[in-house]
Amino acid sequence: MARMTGAGYQRSVMGTGFWEAGAVSREDIMRRLEMLRIEHRDLDDAISALVDSGGSDQMQIARLKKRKLRLRDEMMVLEDALVPDIIA
Repeated sequence: MARMTGAGYQRSVMGTGFWEAGAVSREDIMRRLEMLRIEHRDLDDAISALVDSGGSDQMQIARLKKRKLRLRDEMMVLEDALVPDIIA
């Protein structure tokens, strides 16, 4: 099991409910990443459908876009966790 550490790393994923005790396996990260990608894609489809419908609620679209950005941020953190640090 790979151990994920670092104050910046832990701060960036706090509140996600995914991290427990700071240790997560690479497989767990990959599974979570795939779930986030699916949800991100679904949100993109939902936003497009609302925009295409014409008289859609702008507040709802804004909330969905914010959620999509939060998902993207979490995906970036997870992708970074999969790449080992290289000390030059």
